Amino acid sequence: MRKSIILEKNMVKLIPLEKKHTQALWPVAQQVDLYQYGSNDVSTQEKLEAYIVTALDETKQGKAIPFAIYNTSTNTCVGSTRFGHIDEKNKVLHIGWTWIAPAVRGTGFNHQMKFLMLNNAFENMEFEKVEFRIDERNIRSRKAVEKLGATLEGILRKNVVTKSDFRRSSCCYGILKEEWAEIKQTNFKNYI
Repeated sequence: MRKSIILEKNMVKLIPLEKKHTQALWPVAQQVDLYQYGSNDVSTQEKLEAYIVTALDETKQGKAIPFAIYNTSTNTCVGSTRFGHIDEKNKVLHIGWTWIAPAVRGTGFNHQMKFLMLNNAFENMEFEKVEFRIDERNIRSRKAVEKLGATLEGILRKNVVTKSDFRRSSCCYGILKEEWAEIKQTNFKNYI
């Protein structure tokens, strides 16, 4: 199991997720509809608690590294994200399970957060590939991942059940370690 890490730069601070973050995350959870595109649900405090317990269980199993996201300019918790599906043998992981307060959407906050995560995955954790899985219908998230420099590698058809038993198709995006240096210089030059 990897040691806990804190990632911080400018307005973004990612702190290892703990049960105590339930109270700080609850106001944000009330503003998002995770279940619209994914299979997770944080629509009640009990469901949020279960979401956090699952993330922490996956951490103990070495499958995930979840974070509470803080806006350092306001010192408030604005969401959650994680490294997941961690495959140490093949050096591949996913970045996802991201939900942030509407107030920070469209401000560059998510882009800066993803820089911290990608930089850590490639340069500190020494992974070979980072993947993202996004509902084919979620155009806003797809555009955000494309803005990071990720390449669409294919679509998994009807692979996740969402709200009302809808079976979504997932767009699979990826960034390879050998692509990171150029992507970092072009897509994240303001954060280096």
